[in-house]
Amino acid sequence: MGRLEEGFQRSGHLMELPHAVYVGDGALAELGNLLRNQSLHGPICIATGPHVRKLLGENLAKGLKGYELKWVEVNFPTEEAANEVAEKAKGMGAMTIVGFGGGKTIDVSKVAAQFLNLPMVSVPTSASHDGISSPFASLRDSNKPYSKITRPPYIIAVDLEVISKAPSRLFRGGFGDLVAKVTSVKDWELARDEVKEYYGDYAASLAAMSAKHVMERADDIREVSKEGVRALIEALISSGVAAGIAGSSRPCSGSEHLISHALELIAPGLGLHGEKTGLSTVMMAELHGLDWQDVKRSLERAGCPTKFSQLGITEEQLVDAIVRAPSIRPERYTILHKLNLDRNEARSLARRTNVI
Repeated sequence: MGRLEEGFQRSGHLMELPHAVYVGDGALAELGNLLRNQSLHGPICIATGPHVRKLLGENLAKGLKGYELKWVEVNFPTEEAANEVAEKAKGMGAMTIVGFGGGKTIDVSKVAAQFLNLPMVSVPTSASHDGISSPFASLRDSNKPYSKITRPPYIIAVDLEVISKAPSRLFRGGFGDLVAKVTSVKDWELARDEVKEYYGDYAASLAAMSAKHVMERADDIREVSKEGVRALIEALISSGVAAGIAGSSRPCSGSEHLISHALELIAPGLGLHGEKTGLSTVMMAELHGLDWQDVKRSLERAGCPTKFSQLGITEEQLVDAIVRAPSIRPERYTILHKLNLDRNEARSLARRTNVI
């Protein structure tokens, strides 16, 4: 078990939250001032992907004028990549690590900062999942996904002008990852009631509110309006903060995430994480006795896929994933652990919710 989750075995647990969050147009230009206001010093190691650096690296460098900078390229979300960033940061005597880009870059940066006990600054260029603010990193080892507990970003700086120009599919991925909180919270309640797991009302309420907020703004998010982008980003940040308050990813990740992770093993490369969790939420909502049709309608309104076949995932692959999902994290009790569906039951679930 991880550093934070160990606290669940005692009477309390550690809450770690970001120190500052800046959301607005021109955030890249203000980044240096933001770091100085929070007493963060250089040299700064910037982890980013080659595409992001080519498009936006000059803008970030201007915003960090006066700091010594070293750039490190991140291509894969692995612990090996995090070690490389940490080694280069240590070699330059870095005092701060900036993760600049998408989810894999930010997650690798969080792990590297954890290795060196340095503050990490999250500067996302897309709104595809809540890792931009959470104390968890999603990594891969031999193509198998797993989560690693870190500290949350010390500072989060979101430039709405930059985010708005990201591919619209990434917004839909972020929307799906937030919709997933509808069932992840219910799974947490189930674990509280049936296996006496720690449950935090406030963290659960914050995660559930994040889902409700974006579902109400689905039309704005589909059109990538300024209001929709801000609503999505603020909800993603709130969701990540909920995990920090809980000391666990519990309020944000339940049975729907287990299906998505299983699909990554069974059908790698098909669909974004948030697309798969959003669709899986439809099925898990049905198992929980919730209004699964409302969840599906919100996905449709936001322009998200409403069938796994739109992602290239077959019925057999989905059935395999539903059956396999509980084994991905056997210690995390969910509705799938309780019901232990066989293939016929999994197939019936997928067909009656019409997600395949």
